[in-house]
Amino acid sequence: MTHESQFFLDHLGQTSPFPFLIEVDRAEGAYIFDKQGKAYLDMIAGVAVNNIGHRHPKVIAALKTQLDKHLHVMVYGEFIQDAQQQLVRELLTVLPVNLNGVYVVNSGTEAIEAALKLAKRVTGRTELVAFKGSYHGSTHGAMSVSANEVKKIAFRPLLPDVRFLPHNEIAALEQITTRTAGVIIETIQGDAGVRRPSAAFMHALRARCTEVGALLIFDEIQCGMGRAGTMFAFEQFDVVPDILTLGKALGGGMPIGALVAAQQHLKTFTHAPMLGHITTFGGHPMVCAAAAATVQVLRTEIDWSLLEQRAAAFAAQITAHPAVQNHRRVGAMFAFDLSSAEAVEKVVQFCLEQGLITFWFLSHPYSFRLSPPLNLAQKDWDLAAKVIISALDRL
Repeated sequence: MTHESQFFLDHLGQTSPFPFLIEVDRAEGAYIFDKQGKAYLDMIAGVAVNNIGHRHPKVIAALKTQLDKHLHVMVYGEFIQDAQQQLVRELLTVLPVNLNGVYVVNSGTEAIEAALKLAKRVTGRTELVAFKGSYHGSTHGAMSVSANEVKKIAFRPLLPDVRFLPHNEIAALEQITTRTAGVIIETIQGDAGVRRPSAAFMHALRARCTEVGALLIFDEIQCGMGRAGTMFAFEQFDVVPDILTLGKALGGGMPIGALVAAQQHLKTFTHAPMLGHITTFGGHPMVCAAAAATVQVLRTEIDWSLLEQRAAAFAAQITAHPAVQNHRRVGAMFAFDLSSAEAVEKVVQFCLEQGLITFWFLSHPYSFRLSPPLNLAQKDWDLAAKVIISALDRL
């Protein structure tokens, strides 16, 4: 073990007993390079963050330009800042017309917290409805509407008045009532192993929320910003939420979240009480500059049909292997089911040794996950398939 690895283990906060311990030197495009010069093809993209690759030239240029202007100048919402304005202008070009207000925060989980508060504030109600299999973050509020009890039990009590319904079951939607403030759902469930609801379910969900006056919240922190093969996953269902949460890939590698809703709803945070949601570093100008460039790249440079073609061909190669028992894919979100968690660990570890970064799911241990950059070159798709098939051959 190197000195840096030991220092990391001794003094930095840990998330699991089994970190990868890659000593990162630099990253570029689809690759991460360690301090010994080894290259790793990043088929996880920082867990669905680097959707346009590492250090995209337009993101770097935007950061350098903003760096010469100013950094933090004031808590969010008081000063007019060009970087924030430009980000919102970019988002408005791709959002539905009714989602015309953007509140920029620090992370996806903060966007979830703000969304839950907004649903309660707008409706005057208290009940929140979520779905089995969901994952929305690890703060108290976000955890309260996430389904994995193993991850929650040590931190109870959590938010009261939260109801969980079966995912993708239309009959269960009758349990959404006039007591319900908000219904939160990942448009495509990520941590559950890439679960796509039916169009009929999503239309019924939208209709039920409208009927009872509950606000429909789509969590697109992972599946949004092109990850599902369209700019937003909800476009594939022809259903528009009342509240949309974004994060991860929005910042092009910088930390960000966004709460998106009708501006008339967002204005409820300004009174009764005033400062209904506040954030010191939300809307940081460096982050917003990077995010504006990222949205521009996604809407002008990504060939969505080519992405679908390459992702489908890649999945077909992997799923043809007899060790793969099942798979699910939406756009460039992949889940491959194996026989056991131990098999997944073997595949992930072998790939890492061969310079290919894959990963697993928190709540679906029998699957390994992939979320590569959306602009991945064909040669890198081919390399990833070759290494993964070699890993599967060793099971």
